[in-house]
Amino acid sequence: MNSNQVGHWAFSLGLVLAVISPFIIIPYTGLALFILGIIVGYVNIKGKESHVFLLSVIALVVIGVSGIQLLALTSPVVAMLSNLIALASPAALVVAVKEVLTTGKA
Repeated sequence: MNSNQVGHWAFSLGLVLAVISPFIIIPYTGLALFILGIIVGYVNIKGKESHVFLLSVIALVVIGVSGIQLLALTSPVVAMLSNLIALASPAALVVAVKEVLTTGKA
């Protein structure tokens, strides 16, 4: 299995986990999303798409946080938004660190 397939499966599994975990109790969901997010950020996001990705994650976090504040605390939508943020944030961290290192080399 090449790195593109690993990244694709990590992203797909993260999305499925983020959507179904509000309805099914899955142990260590947050840790799993964090690890999958790191894999996604390291493997999937390269080059020019990193800027678009980072901007998209910023939008997701802002929408997620405002959605969490507006919706009821027990809503499954709130849990899904939180899970998506838990998946995207570590990926953004990895991409941001890669960008800083790339910028430092130039």
